[in-house]
Amino acid sequence: MIIRILGCHGSELITRDAGGRFHECKACGFLVNDTCMVDAGSITGSLLESEQDKIRHVLLSHAHFDHIKGVPLLADNMVGRTHGAPINVWGLPEVLYLVRRHIFNDEVYPDFSRLPTVKDAPLVFQPFVDEKPVQCDGIEVVAVRVHHTVPAVGFLVRDAEAAFLYSGDTAATQRIWEVGKQERRLRAAFIETSFPNDHKDLAKVSGHLTPEMLRLEILKLGRPDVPIYVYHLKPSFRDRIREDLAALRLPNLQVLEEGQTITL
Repeated sequence: MIIRILGCHGSELITRDAGGRFHECKACGFLVNDTCMVDAGSITGSLLESEQDKIRHVLLSHAHFDHIKGVPLLADNMVGRTHGAPINVWGLPEVLYLVRRHIFNDEVYPDFSRLPTVKDAPLVFQPFVDEKPVQCDGIEVVAVRVHHTVPAVGFLVRDAEAAFLYSGDTAATQRIWEVGKQERRLRAAFIETSFPNDHKDLAKVSGHLTPEMLRLEILKLGRPDVPIYVYHLKPSFRDRIREDLAALRLPNLQVLEEGQTITL
């Protein structure tokens, strides 16, 4: 599997490091094998039109804006271009309800699951069943509930050769690590970490992790052989989170950056 990191932060901001170099932080969106988006924070601002044409599936971990915001603009761009094969937008039933009620409601944005006609609409909404695999262009996806402030899942994504975990937004949780620990093909785990250690109270109330909380989740996973890729850093705390992560001294831990490509 080839995973392109279009966006990997918990918000969007242009930051500047101590050396004066600029970095554009984008909301979370991972493109797998050119056709499947894992979350939709960054799509249209990161991909050419020809690349957007190839997307056939969008997996939504939950309904928070930074994870869904690319779907409306993708749909707008794809009107008249899907040729009767609409893009499948996957989510928990509760998530799809929120997205349809509050975004695709013909007030905030047109309902692109029925416009310009139901036959020619660029989107179709597909509900996940908890932990039941779905097939997405040669990869299998299992949605596993995690502990966030709204209904949310992480994903086990696998093909015949490799698999990876994607935590979605989560505080301390359990089931997804049990699923990952049992997966013999597991080659990577992408785990969120949103706030520095001294903001642990904010992390807990908002359903997120700090580096110290992340350390405990990695222990639950129990797979020291698996590389850990940290994402969803809040840009305003980016440098402080990195310092706290470095203090963990975990040799298999890496902070994701926009523009990376990871091959499993």
